[in-house]
Amino acid sequence: MISLRGLNRTLLTRQLLTDRVSLEPVETIRHLVAMQGQEPNWPYIGLWARLTEFQHDDLATLLHDRRAVRSTMLRRTVHIAAADDFRWIRPTVAPIVHAAFSSPYFADETKGLDLAEVHQAGRELLAGRTLTRREFGRLMAERYPGRNGGRLAAVAELMSAMAHGPEAGAWGRWGSPSSVSVTLAEEWSGLPMATAPEPERLVLRYLAAFGPATVMDVQTWAGITRLRAVLEGMRDELRVVRDEEGRELYDLPGAPIADPDQPVPVRFLPAFDNALLGHKDRRRVIGEADRGRYAKVASGGVPMFLVDGFVQGVWTVRKSTLTVAPFRPLPDEDAAAVLAEAGRLRGFIGGDLTIEFIEDGSAPINNLQAGSR
Repeated sequence: MISLRGLNRTLLTRQLLTDRVSLEPVETIRHLVAMQGQEPNWPYIGLWARLTEFQHDDLATLLHDRRAVRSTMLRRTVHIAAADDFRWIRPTVAPIVHAAFSSPYFADETKGLDLAEVHQAGRELLAGRTLTRREFGRLMAERYPGRNGGRLAAVAELMSAMAHGPEAGAWGRWGSPSSVSVTLAEEWSGLPMATAPEPERLVLRYLAAFGPATVMDVQTWAGITRLRAVLEGMRDELRVVRDEEGRELYDLPGAPIADPDQPVPVRFLPAFDNALLGHKDRRRVIGEADRGRYAKVASGGVPMFLVDGFVQGVWTVRKSTLTVAPFRPLPDEDAAAVLAEAGRLRGFIGGDLTIEFIEDGSAPINNLQAGSR
C-alpha cells in the first residue's frame, strides 16, 4: 500500500521536481514523454522548474534544430516532444486527434467530402514546403471552392502529422501564437512516422514519469481510451500496488517509491504542467476543493505553485507584475520560501517585474486565469 503523501513524493521525484537536475533539455522532455506547449512560454517555465542551468535559448535551439517537435498530440492539444518520440506518439494518440471530426465545427464544413481525399490534398499542397496556416487555408480554398479553406486546412493538419515552425514556440508570448507555420512532420524531422500505434510503449513511458497510476490516470493523460486491456495484458511485466482506498495502481518493477516524509522545495509550475494534469485523480498534488475552484477555467490550466509538495496557490504575469496568490494565508516560513522562489522566477522571466503577494487568499479566480497576459 502506498499513501497519498507517498504518491505525492513519488510523483515529484519522477517529475524531477524534488531537486533540479542537470539533464539536457531534450532528455528532460523525453523523460516527461511530452510537455504541453499550447502557449509558447509554458514549456520554458516547466523546464526552468526542473533543470539547474536552463536558459531560454536551450529550448529555442531544440526547435530550430528540429530535435524537438511542436504539434498536436496528447489530449488533442499542442505539446512539445523529442522528434524521435513524436514519430510514434502521434500515431498512438491518433484516435483522440481524429475525434475532432465529429464536432459540428468540422462536420458541417466537410459534409459531402471524402476526408481521405481532403487529407491527401493537404499532403500534396504541403509536400516539400512550409506554409503558414493562412497560406495553407488559401490553397485549400482554391482546391475546394465555396468551402472554408482554413477549416479544411485544419482537418488536413489533424489527419496528417504536421510540425509547427519554431517561431510558434519562441519564448516571449503568454497567449497562443498569432501565426503558425506547418510542415509535414516526416519532412521536418527527417524521421518516418510509425505505421501503427504503440500503446504498450506509451504506457511504459508514462509510468516511468507519472506512476504508480490507475488505468483512468493513463487514459486521462493520453486522451485515449481502451487502455485497460493493454495494461491487463502487460500485468505480468508490471508491479501492482494499492493506494489508501484499495485501488490498484500499475507501476514499473523496481521504479523508486519516494519516502513520504522527504522534504521538497517550493516549485512554481506553468499552466497545464505534466505534474498538474497527469492523472484523473489529482489529489496526489492538489486537494479536491482547490482543484474545483479552477476546474472550469481553461480546463484547469492555471499556473500554480507547490508548498510541501501540494498546490497551495496560483500565479500570473500581467504587464509588469508577477502576482502570487496563495489559496489561504501561509505560515511565515512558507510565505518566505514562496517569495524567494518567485524572485528566482522573476529573474528567469526577465524584464522589470514587480512581485505582488496576495497573502490573505482573496485573489478572485477570474483575475488569475490561465493564459497570463
